Amino acid sequence: MTRLRARIAERMMQSKNSIAMLTSFNEINMKPVMDIRKKYAETFEKVHGIKLGFMSFFVKACTEALKLHPIVNASVDGNDVIYHAYQDIGVAVATEKGLVVPILRNTDTMSLADVEKGIGGFARQAREGGLQLEDLQGGTFTITNGGTFGSLFSTPIVNPPQSAILGMHAIKERAVVEDGQVVARPMMYVAISYDHRIIDGKDAVLFLVAVKNFLEDPVRLMLHL
Repeated sequence: MTRLRARIAERMMQSKNSIAMLTSFNEINMKPVMDIRKKYAETFEKVHGIKLGFMSFFVKACTEALKLHPIVNASVDGNDVIYHAYQDIGVAVATEKGLVVPILRNTDTMSLADVEKGIGGFARQAREGGLQLEDLQGGTFTITNGGTFGSLFSTPIVNPPQSAILGMHAIKERAVVEDGQVVARPMMYVAISYDHRIIDGKDAVLFLVAVKNFLEDPVRLMLHL
């Protein structure tokens, strides 16, 4: 193993052996977000100099959901629960040498453009080997996107000392029922794996439902509703 792969293996075994991990699932109709991207993608790129992706919507939706359900943003320290008054979200980035998780700090203060620029910068640094240790330390929550590689369904593994991780997956058109009619919609399965020692199923499910609601009505993200 390379040093990076050995460190990844160590962290994964730490997670497996120290956390009472459970995963819950839901699905999200991505049409509202896709409609916004289609309508504003060109203008967004001209104004901000970067493309409008899905990840920025998920980061902002998770940020708002973490504020509603702070236990999902907490961590365990011995017999203590540490609540964090900020949201530092790690975004998993795949490199040729392995998976790294750089941290976006204080995502509550970031715009969609700030998030996209932050992720773009980390991805570039990861490819060029320019990530610093401080870029990877800390974090209160993680998002990983297996859908980039075609994954339809997975159970992501928690990145300790964090207590939860959100897994995104591939968007596929599926038949859904809306107002009594069967229609085709671009759907994504999402998963939250969490530390059941401090996060009850109710909290995890309500967090995931909040993420779903924000993404299916993304105007709420802009209006902070």
